[in-house]
Amino acid sequence: MIMTEKKELLGLDKKEIEALIAEIGEKPFRAKQLWQWIYYHGETDFDRMTSFSKDLREKLKAGFTITRPKIVAEQVSQDKTRKWLLEFADGQRVEMVYIPEEDRGAVCISTQVGCAVGCRFCHTGSQKLTRNLTAGEIVGQFMTARDAYGEWPSPTDETRLLSNIVVMGMGEPLHNFDNVAKAMNILTDGAGIAISRRRITLSTSGIAPRIVDMVNATGVRLAISLHAPTNEIRSQIMPINNKYPLEEVLEACKTYQQQDGSRYITFEYLMLNGINDSLENAQQLIELMRKYKINAKFNLIGFNPWPGCAFQPSSNNRIHAFAKVLNNAGFAAPIRVPRGQDILAACGQLKSKKEGSKA
Repeated sequence: MIMTEKKELLGLDKKEIEALIAEIGEKPFRAKQLWQWIYYHGETDFDRMTSFSKDLREKLKAGFTITRPKIVAEQVSQDKTRKWLLEFADGQRVEMVYIPEEDRGAVCISTQVGCAVGCRFCHTGSQKLTRNLTAGEIVGQFMTARDAYGEWPSPTDETRLLSNIVVMGMGEPLHNFDNVAKAMNILTDGAGIAISRRRITLSTSGIAPRIVDMVNATGVRLAISLHAPTNEIRSQIMPINNKYPLEEVLEACKTYQQQDGSRYITFEYLMLNGINDSLENAQQLIELMRKYKINAKFNLIGFNPWPGCAFQPSSNNRIHAFAKVLNNAGFAAPIRVPRGQDILAACGQLKSKKEGSKA
């Protein structure tokens, strides 16, 4: 007897599930039920899909599977930040982090194994790109977090701890455009996981030609890993700037904002001592935003050092002085409090530690 490989259901969109249901000879309304079992109830066991006949459950068990990533390691910080190292069917691993606020929080998910962008300050950037994640592997990360917090079926925003998603983990989302766009639309579908598009922020290092495309395809919020006010500084710490310089990135941001004037763009700005943290640098940022007429918010981030990195964090006084210049010019510039420093929270650190321990 020839054994055929079971088809993975996690990551299929509504049209694909409808086609699958038709293919196995079931009535169309079963597609909606299957979608809800997978994405609303978070069910992985076909035997517990009680609205289906025994015959249909057996059919699904024989030909399909719903697979979560395997949790290889898990750590909880003193500040309640929670980090997971997740493993997929082929043995590849990524990280996911839950960052709590007072009554809710954000899940930071990854889109690639490794990263090809190679930002000098980023631990993931020191790990070569292995492959893109599938839509199912991207969605599966958030579903694993829901499993951990018992948030199935989908509760209301008022009671949900996992209220937001930030696509800021390992990898460059716009280098995995199709899978990321598909995953975002699954995560935001109102009949399933139902995260509001306004509660998902996708961060890019600045792949200028795809910025507007992604927003149009998904409706999620945009964050730019800016980290410098000039091409000279940015190219020094982010080699991708040589391909997509500041002018191209900010023109794309301007176009994005013109399409929906109600949106502001978040610029992530990692404060690196002696590199990008002078008051002159702050003034250069202001001039850039005014030149391109961008409605901007700056997230000032204290650097979380990792072994072997050449950069050092800016002092607290320097960061506050930098923020004051931006605030006085009318730009929100909150200072992000470092989280999870006691659990290797900088992206890629836990993965490197575990792989080092396997050697």
